[in-house]
Amino acid sequence: MELLQSLQVFARLAELGSFTKVAEAMQLGRPFVTRCIQDLEASVGVRLVHRTTRTVKLTVEGERFYERVKDILGDIARTTSMFDPRRSTLQGRLRVDIPSAFAQRSLMESLKAFTETFPDIELVVGVTDRTVDLIAEGVDCVLRLGELPDSSMVARPIGSVVMVTCASPQYLATWGEPRSLSDLARHQGVNFLSGESHRPMPWLFSEDGQDRAFPSRGAITVNESHAYVQCGLAGFGIIQAPGITLDAHLASGDLIEVLPFARPSLRRVSVLYPSRTHLAPQVHAFADWLAEHIPPMHPAWFKAS
Repeated sequence: MELLQSLQVFARLAELGSFTKVAEAMQLGRPFVTRCIQDLEASVGVRLVHRTTRTVKLTVEGERFYERVKDILGDIARTTSMFDPRRSTLQGRLRVDIPSAFAQRSLMESLKAFTETFPDIELVVGVTDRTVDLIAEGVDCVLRLGELPDSSMVARPIGSVVMVTCASPQYLATWGEPRSLSDLARHQGVNFLSGESHRPMPWLFSEDGQDRAFPSRGAITVNESHAYVQCGLAGFGIIQAPGITLDAHLASGDLIEVLPFARPSLRRVSVLYPSRTHLAPQVHAFADWLAEHIPPMHPAWFKAS
């Protein structure tokens, strides 16, 4: 067990590059983390890491050792969960990140059910619309919407969401309701700043079977989904967001869908994580849970993969 923990600490150190970050991520004392690495180096008979005042980097031997350790830990994870991946022995801290658009009551209720099914998993949830560096920030997996940039991350699709374009009754009473895509040129919109490109995202509408981008001309720009919806409710202009985010406001009449005949293509929702070979069983269980439980919660707005 001591060797297994030392291997886990070493793998985390290789990923995070900091003794302090490893201690925080694994809830261990920093002296204990240091001792684990020292004991491991003594055991294998080579120096595995270069230590400086600011960074920790793997030696050549450390790089080779890390590749084997990833395989070993992956094999152990698969072996210990081979009979029932949902058994109560799944345990430990699971750090996940979700977009603000998905931080709705229904999802939180599903997460509560997840923790009841896996009582020994401590769920740490971050909510943000910015790009998260999983390795540097010690995040196990993230839930993301839309097309994903090329990267070394593994992306597992769990479904797709319906995108809805809408505005408040107050706005529509002042500006009128757009009846065609050409009408958009005379309308105001709320600009949403992309976490990837740091540029305002255009509206997308389906025309002749293809998605077409329309620039959103507005008086306000935001970079967070909750604020984006609130601006729409306040009458700043037209917004476009996942139906699951707007569901309650559409049902109450606080927002009214416009141009429903030109809804854009479904937007894919994926779970991203760093590596298949070093995938903790609780990450696998979490991704399975989302794929199984999210689509039934919103049958009108979320389609299974």
